Amino acid sequence: MGDIPKYLSDAGTRAALLDMLLDHVYLSLAPLVVSVVLAIVLGLLCHRFRQVNAVLIALSNVIYTIPSLALFAIIPAVIGTQVLDPLNVILALTVYTTALLVRPVAEALAAVPAHVTAAATAMGFRPLRRFFTVELPLSVPVLAAGVRVGSVSNISLVSVGALIGTGGLGTLFTDGFRQRYLAPIIIGIVLTLVLALVVDLLLVLLRNRLTPWVRAGGAP
Repeated sequence: MGDIPKYLSDAGTRAALLDMLLDHVYLSLAPLVVSVVLAIVLGLLCHRFRQVNAVLIALSNVIYTIPSLALFAIIPAVIGTQVLDPLNVILALTVYTTALLVRPVAEALAAVPAHVTAAATAMGFRPLRRFFTVELPLSVPVLAAGVRVGSVSNISLVSVGALIGTGGLGTLFTDGFRQRYLAPIIIGIVLTLVLALVVDLLLVLLRNRLTPWVRAGGAP
């Protein structure tokens, strides 16, 4: 533990840590944003069509069982990118997180009370407007729970990408193990935990802002 202040005393090391942290944020949150959009579209399809629901849920379950390191290695061969291209990690995590979120989105939409959607329809809401103004907002609490799990999962899995040479805080782990130096490993763990906690707190604040009726304890 005494090596940590010495390790952090170098200005170049601190600058490198900041770069790694920013890379980690980008590599973990960019797929999360894309996955939320994709999961909403796919979840809506699952909600609207029973046959599609069975296929997509089964496919999502299969995809989520693929080891992350294997997926990081397969994607370059499939899309023709370089092994060290950060796009590989972004695509892999997008696939994982989308697979994780499809079921919660579909279940959240199915849980919207029928009388609420019927009332919206009676008021003249077309299906698309009803979805964005009634069904999707009422699904936010369940969707937010899935997004919180996805964010923690992504932040953790980005570190695995360091094994194939991709940036992020995982580089601290590989460098530390290679040099048998404990300080970067401990710093990497601490920064990863802090990042996960900060992102989770921000998602909770966003959920509360989008669902004031839940905060107030009232019914939708």
